[in-house]
Amino acid sequence: MKFGVVVFPGSNCDDDMIHVLGTVLGAEVHTLWHKETGIPGFTQEDCIVLPGGFSYGDYLRAGAIARYSPIMQSVISFAKEGGKVLGICNGFQILCESGLLPGALVRNEHHRFISKNALLRVETTNSLVTHGYTNGQVIKMPIAHAEGRFLTDEAGLASLKQNDQILFRYCTADGTPESENGSTDDIAGICNQERNVFGMMPHPERASESALGNTDGLALFQSLYKHALATV
Repeated sequence: MKFGVVVFPGSNCDDDMIHVLGTVLGAEVHTLWHKETGIPGFTQEDCIVLPGGFSYGDYLRAGAIARYSPIMQSVISFAKEGGKVLGICNGFQILCESGLLPGALVRNEHHRFISKNALLRVETTNSLVTHGYTNGQVIKMPIAHAEGRFLTDEAGLASLKQNDQILFRYCTADGTPESENGSTDDIAGICNQERNVFGMMPHPERASESALGNTDGLALFQSLYKHALATV
């Protein structure tokens, strides 16, 4: 498996992601510029990553302009053909704006930018990015967002639950669901029904090295990468 990290104007977590995937994980990583109109050389066994940041300055609505970047049509086609796509923070917003994931990310409940370590509860191990954890495990990852409140209606939430698409929920230390940003059902991350597109607001790439005092995010990347190696 190789990774392609898409860089938009305003991306600021791309280098962090490239470092973790390449140096820490040891995977092959390529940088993809938003103006590119294709992603040649990538197969359905590979993964495209949309990193965090403030694409296009978050003008209009977070992720709304980036969704129309030239490369995104290729990313959408890649995902619909079974390729793996991972969106972190702003990348999650772009995936929802693109229709690759259900729901929407809007302004936090109290209209404040939140930057802190958050606790998450692993809701399923039935995904390529969470099978390295255990169900109900409480982990810690940084969050940094102003528009991270995940919203969906009752039908949408019922569908997410029925199809086991909720990856993470915000929680307290004892695992009780609790969200500071007002997300529907305290949701912090989801996948699509086909289980090849993943989005989350917390930053696993900022919790993947002991030098940072937290390696809870590394298992996410290892889960994805080791699965690919096992299928070769």
